[in-house]
Amino acid sequence: MNYTKAKLQNGYANQILTIDVTSRSCTATPLDQRAKNFFLGGRGLGLYLLHRSITAQTRACDPENPLILANGPLGGIPQFPGTAKAMAISLSPLTGIAGVSNFGGYFGAFLKYAGFDALQISGRADGNVMIVIDGMKNEVTITDIPVTDQVFDLEQEIIARFTAAGHDRRHLAFMTTGKGAATTRYGCINSHYFDVTKPAQDGGKGVWRTKQAGRTGLGTVMIGKNVRAIVVLADYPHGENPYGAADWDKARQAGARLHKVVKEVDPHSLKMYRKGSAGLIPFMNKHEYQSLPVNNYQAGSDPRADHISGKYYAENLFEHRGMDGCFPGCNLMCTKGGWVTLKTGDHAGKKVWVDGPEYETAAGFGSNIGVWCPEFVMEANWHCDNYGIDTITSCVLISFLMECFQRGYLNREEADGLELEFGNEDAAMTFLHRIALGEGALAKAAGKGMGAVVDLVVEMYRKRSGVDARGELERFAMQTKGLPFSLYRTHRSLSMQGSYAAASDIGAHHAAAWLIKVDLLGAFPNFEDKAKALMTFPRVRLGNDNLGLCKLPWVDVFNPESAKTLGADAHINPASQEIYADFYNAMLGTDLSWQEIFAQTDRDINLQRVMNVLCFGRETAQKDWIPERAIGPTEDAFYDAEAEYNDGELARILSKPLEQVQSLPTAEKREILMRERVADLKKLVRVYYEERGWNESGIPTVATLQGLGLWDFITDEARTRIAELNA
Repeated sequence: MNYTKAKLQNGYANQILTIDVTSRSCTATPLDQRAKNFFLGGRGLGLYLLHRSITAQTRACDPENPLILANGPLGGIPQFPGTAKAMAISLSPLTGIAGVSNFGGYFGAFLKYAGFDALQISGRADGNVMIVIDGMKNEVTITDIPVTDQVFDLEQEIIARFTAAGHDRRHLAFMTTGKGAATTRYGCINSHYFDVTKPAQDGGKGVWRTKQAGRTGLGTVMIGKNVRAIVVLADYPHGENPYGAADWDKARQAGARLHKVVKEVDPHSLKMYRKGSAGLIPFMNKHEYQSLPVNNYQAGSDPRADHISGKYYAENLFEHRGMDGCFPGCNLMCTKGGWVTLKTGDHAGKKVWVDGPEYETAAGFGSNIGVWCPEFVMEANWHCDNYGIDTITSCVLISFLMECFQRGYLNREEADGLELEFGNEDAAMTFLHRIALGEGALAKAAGKGMGAVVDLVVEMYRKRSGVDARGELERFAMQTKGLPFSLYRTHRSLSMQGSYAAASDIGAHHAAAWLIKVDLLGAFPNFEDKAKALMTFPRVRLGNDNLGLCKLPWVDVFNPESAKTLGADAHINPASQEIYADFYNAMLGTDLSWQEIFAQTDRDINLQRVMNVLCFGRETAQKDWIPERAIGPTEDAFYDAEAEYNDGELARILSKPLEQVQSLPTAEKREILMRERVADLKKLVRVYYEERGWNESGIPTVATLQGLGLWDFITDEARTRIAELNA
């Protein structure tokens, strides 16, 4: 298909590309201006396109379930730091509800440069195909591609094909997935781009790098359509005001101001430019915070954590030469990586480039499975990317099974001959390969997610012992709505418990409301502050997903001017928010405060909740909960391990002297503490519903949807169902 494209206007291409791979038909249609103005782009626009394409009966594996890749109006503009983000959206094979995952790299920007704000793929091809969007020729093609089960083999095939055709590697970006996406429900999509600044292994310059849309299994949707790769060829817009800003000088000035803040602050604070996000590990590991998950979230700190910290990676494994930004113009440079020699798999003995680990992967394949070897973590990271599976889901499933093994709910025979003990690197890596390859009953169940693996362990243990252990297993099966937890132990952060339970509608992920750090620092001293944070922080965080912006230059680089702000609002970094508002207004030609800009996110937050309601119905509120392990000590030994803190909390709750509390039996103390924490979380969720304008069942009221203007954008089916459930 040949298409036309116009110059970018206010950061928009004003066009959507729709592809049906069943019929191999492609259509370029104008972006609906009313929907654009309401949902802005990225996540919000993608959720709207998804909602209009499905019904309550649509399932993730159905051909009509679309895979949507969408950028935002502020994405792909290198004059401002952190504009690499784009979004993948579809029904999730893992949870059954709308799945959303952001990703970096060049793909989102190149898609815009090629002429499209979003790509929507539906159907199922009759063979393995590659979609090519050639923004140089304004042409879209769908071609057959040989089966290549491993992502980095496919990467080399794509590079060879396009460089042989005369294309510059710097104009090439593509998305892939691998065999593991077909054997599991949590396939990830890799976003590939050429980093010309990074030294190559042969002494030359240039390394192919990857970022991932990892969460919610959208790689499984992609491979289920027999789409193995999506390629975009594009060049950067040139000339005066190349992105169609309303005020290009003001936009560039905003970028220069944020660039200055990052340059001056990061080297003296988190040092993301050297440590990457793994630099967060020492903070979470602090004795007073107990928030680094150890051995399936049983503990919250360990003296060996320094071995998997960002400092260790920075000093021993990361390659610092080059720029390390996942898009030009971002001087935070947190996309760390290095060379590691593989010990396992088809490529054992080969030295490979590994992008990462990020904090989540470092903690997940490190402390949470009791492993303290950074090379092991990097190898696990590489294999997950190569197979096309989510690192977070994989490692949390493994940690759950290790605890089952520890407690006797699983034995070596049931684990297909593996000693799945915490710290057993060989067993963990072997099981990871088995998951991706679909080998063995336990690995196949793990490939289906936490629910399936709990079912299998329960059944095997019942046959062996005659005891139904489901209730006990579900206490430490760390998932919400079917999505395994990202890597934070939340005992000491009620705000983060509320985030996982209710504010994150995709399941237990931190993207919507990463509140744990500022909560631990004392940002929300009372209950009202915690409830308010569940409103304000998701507006900003998910608002960035709509606009095409990375959160890290905002959330991890604290602007010194924000310290002058009175009250808890300082923790939302308002001085930097003002810079983002200037960038937004300069690009879009508006005059809004940052609070007004991000308040618009309530529209897509409510749309996602509407889609959850279509799936869960009257059980919607029941899904807004977390396992007991995430709330507090689930057994006496865990209480005693943190007795000083727990006794202090109990003394405060009971208004009794500490000595009197300390004299009580541990079992009694633990029961009281857990009862109070459960009650606090229930109250927080209830208040969150009220603040959102949702009823006691977590369902948006008709008045709320009408007040937001969202009522006119949802389907007749959704309006009817929402009205029924509010009757």
